[in-house]
Amino acid sequence: MMINSTSNPVVESGLALTGSKTMTTNPGGNTGISQSPPQAPTGSFGSTTVSTMANQLSEASLRAQARDASLTRVELESLARKTVNELLSPYYTANKLKHDTEVPDTDDPTLLARAEKATLYTRGLASNPFSGMSADQLALITYDDSGTFTVNERRAALEESDKQEFAWRQKVVAEAEHEYNTTGKLTKFFQSVLDHYKGLPRIEQADYPSNYESRLNELIALDFNYLTHVAEGKEKVDIESFILKIPNSDSNLPDYEQSSSKPPQPSERS
Repeated sequence: MMINSTSNPVVESGLALTGSKTMTTNPGGNTGISQSPPQAPTGSFGSTTVSTMANQLSEASLRAQARDASLTRVELESLARKTVNELLSPYYTANKLKHDTEVPDTDDPTLLARAEKATLYTRGLASNPFSGMSADQLALITYDDSGTFTVNERRAALEESDKQEFAWRQKVVAEAEHEYNTTGKLTKFFQSVLDHYKGLPRIEQADYPSNYESRLNELIALDFNYLTHVAEGKEKVDIESFILKIPNSDSNLPDYEQSSSKPPQPSERS
């Protein structure tokens, strides 16, 4: 039985817990660009550039820490959505000429070259200069509004982040399907989702429901078997009470199942 079977609404509701972050139509790349496997920054820039990037990321990290300490979860969520909207919405397209002519306030040829490559990437004429960077590093670039990174650089970082997120979603849903078909459970799946959530930067965690972590912990503790309708964990409940604990059609948790086969459309970002 497929995990996304419409005859199993409990399983479908479980899949809705996979993630809140929505993505671009073409995560990780522009039309016409050949997508090669992620490369470490050292392979793309050389030692001098890596050192420059490390310094920029270190400074961006300090700014991010100060931001996270001063804003509430709701304020961080609002900032995250505002940033994504500015980088991916028609507003970005309407100001494309301005973004394409933006130049970093520096004489460093390395930084100037990276900004130019990011602009070429957004036009579909080059590979992503941030390919292969970690999720934490990509978030530092995406949400940094200090002017250190150009708008096109931030967009490129966001698209690389989306590419990595989409790859993770495909992998974890495949693992969930295997777990369900072999054990009747989704406990390991929920644990993988929880681990992923805990590893996100705070500003990206804020885009998830406030009870997201506690809900996943409940599902893990239940260790529910969907085939026998028995909770095998420490918390013993019947099927009716279990269903009340998981998302339903009115839940504010996102419907992730569609993302296992195709990324959401840009309009799904809000």
